[in-house]
Amino acid sequence: MNVYILVVDDEPDVEALFRQQFRRDLRAGRFQMEFAPSAPEALKLAAEVRDPSLILILSDINMPGMSGLDMLPKVRDAHPSVPVIMITAYGDAETRRKAIERGAVGLLTKPIDFALLRQEIDTRLEQAA
Repeated sequence: MNVYILVVDDEPDVEALFRQQFRRDLRAGRFQMEFAPSAPEALKLAAEVRDPSLILILSDINMPGMSGLDMLPKVRDAHPSVPVIMITAYGDAETRRKAIERGAVGLLTKPIDFALLRQEIDTRLEQAA
């Protein structure tokens, strides 16, 4: 089974950063990563990938147009079994509270701790197997 991780961020260098951090996993075919530059594009991509192959969504909070927090309830309605982790440069308690209330399973602050993220991905891969 192909499993997907959807990364949503409007910063153009995020895709290269993630592909570099997870290059061995991607080459080995452990999972595939899809990238969306906006929340509306992420909702479209998520609709095209069928559960249970979509195992995780990572989304920036601050994006032009629809924010990650605005996207969160929509993606949770469409994919209630897919965990969503929000990513933000501002890891304050209020942002964390809003993200959790809207359905996020966690919040990562920038710069991203890729070792911690790798553990989270490994957990999701085990659950999908």
